[in-house]
Amino acid sequence: MNFEVSAEAYGRFMGRYSEPLAVRFARFAGVEPGGRALDVGCGPGALTGELVRILGAGSVSAVDPSRSFAAAASARFPGIDVTVASAERLPEPDGVFDFTMAQLVVHFMDDPVAGLREMARVTRPGGVVAACVWDHGARGPVTAFWRAVRELDPGARGESDMPGAREGDLVRLFAAAGLTGIREDVLTVEARFPAFEQWWEPFTLGVGPAGAYVAQLGTARRAELRDRCASLLGGEEPFGVTASAWAAVGRRALMGTGE
Repeated sequence: MNFEVSAEAYGRFMGRYSEPLAVRFARFAGVEPGGRALDVGCGPGALTGELVRILGAGSVSAVDPSRSFAAAASARFPGIDVTVASAERLPEPDGVFDFTMAQLVVHFMDDPVAGLREMARVTRPGGVVAACVWDHGARGPVTAFWRAVRELDPGARGESDMPGAREGDLVRLFAAAGLTGIREDVLTVEARFPAFEQWWEPFTLGVGPAGAYVAQLGTARRAELRDRCASLLGGEEPFGVTASAWAAVGRRALMGTGE
């Protein structure tokens, strides 16, 4: 899969969903003024922007393994520290953040439990670790796309089996990472599209697993997939797509208490 794409391409593909999701995710995690936050896997900065709005640029840091995304987030928010790094190897010292968050990232980590442990490490004792992943099993923003793919190509894997994409997945990963007080919820947003082409065209930009799948198709098969997607979406314009994400929040255990 490819995330070394332009911030503009990612924004056209996922920004309609990730921007409103960031508002709900920050509220779910209980982010309040006065704390420090780290955005892990920040991408072009959907969640970063919401954290800056709440906490101020001086209280927000971000990391992303994609150089293009890190550069885009740094340019968008010049007052914050943005580092090129993976979740499994965070460059931050122990216990410095009140909120360490990963929006739409856990399912792409090489080792989700290790990534969450690193997130806990850089969080102060009693501080918040939070993550969310689209419900790719039933209600994600690309659910209709993968349904069309499977109808035409039953062997295609899709994204529904990725870590965190189903109910309870994030809770199990959080528990394995040693977090406490874990709770889970569903966060739902809606994106509006004036016409089908505004929905379809971002899939041709090579972003993520869906973009990678489209990129390897020949012209005829791509046209067949496009037409099948249009049929599944109903053909009415304008139209909306509702997308839900599983979200989990936990806390780093207090030192010496095991709680």
